[in-house]
Amino acid sequence: MFNFIPYIAKSLWRHRTRSLLTISGAAVALLVFCFVGAVQHGLFALTENQESGRTLIVFQENRFCPQSSKLPQDYATTIAKLPGVAEVTPIMVFTNNCRASLDAIVFQGMQPEQLKQSRPLEIRSGNWETFARQDDAALVGQAVAARRKLKPGDKFTIGDVTVLVAGVFASNTASDEALIYTHLDFLQRARGLSDVGQVTMLEVHLADGANPDAVATAIDAEFHSGPVATTTRTKGMFQADTLSDLAELIGFIHWLGYACVALVLSLVATTTIMSVQDRIKEHAVLQTLGFRPLRIFRLVITESVLLSVLGGGLGVVGGMLFLAWSDMSVAAEGVTIAFRPSWDIALQGAIASLAVGLLAGIAPGWQAAQTKIVTALRHA
Repeated sequence: MFNFIPYIAKSLWRHRTRSLLTISGAAVALLVFCFVGAVQHGLFALTENQESGRTLIVFQENRFCPQSSKLPQDYATTIAKLPGVAEVTPIMVFTNNCRASLDAIVFQGMQPEQLKQSRPLEIRSGNWETFARQDDAALVGQAVAARRKLKPGDKFTIGDVTVLVAGVFASNTASDEALIYTHLDFLQRARGLSDVGQVTMLEVHLADGANPDAVATAIDAEFHSGPVATTTRTKGMFQADTLSDLAELIGFIHWLGYACVALVLSLVATTTIMSVQDRIKEHAVLQTLGFRPLRIFRLVITESVLLSVLGGGLGVVGGMLFLAWSDMSVAAEGVTIAFRPSWDIALQGAIASLAVGLLAGIAPGWQAAQTKIVTALRHA
């Protein structure tokens, strides 16, 4: 069949406007398909990774937005003594918007030594020493830095919080690149408040073999009658609950991805059928030259696949480039979902394009293969 690619290409070029419209439509549909896949992949990566099941988040009971949760920082000392607990990290969270937003800025204040130990950050520009030495210094995720055009040495202000950018970092966890890390005590004193001794949440790292549910129950029982009651869940459950409304929406929009594939199927099938009808005599001549019906069928299938793969390939490449360039993320209540390109999404798009091309070519291919030579030659 590869010997006939030039012939197929000429056939498509003969009706170039129709072919280009089909390819562009398929490209747009696959671009949307990849974007939907990136959203779902981002949510899955946030809630289903191994760390999310081995780390607990302690939050104030019946609180949602980070600004409303206030826990005594000395709870960390009590929790650290419980069986199954390896380390406790107090964290102060500040965000400029608790609602779902594509441009939310989320600060997390931590002790520098605990930040270095618990977050695998790679400093791309700037340096760690400046951050550790200066109280108002911050490490900015590269997604935020790209979106806000920040670089080391810049001053950055959101609301009443002003920080000096000490470094820009990358992380193995895409959602972390949409965060800004500061000193815990700095964020406790920011915004004209004095929240020293209070934190938003406590991140509990479990010892090997510890049962997350048992440790979570023990923590909540310990503070049930204390000054501030707590709700403790695994990090994955905490993030899933925080993003529950968004998760429902993301769960629904996967149907949009299927709709995009169906659209490509319709576009390619329609174009291929029209092409077959335009070339009824041509296929009859090919049969008189010795082309068997199976070969005619394969020619039409190849044409359909070529259309679908060209359009789908452009859409997949465009989608990956857009996701890489935009550094898009959506945040709600201080939790961020990052939209990042991945080979899995690209592979799914490529497979979808190939499958659609094959399916779209079956009916017109069968029609072309079954055409009677005499009837076709008489066709006006």
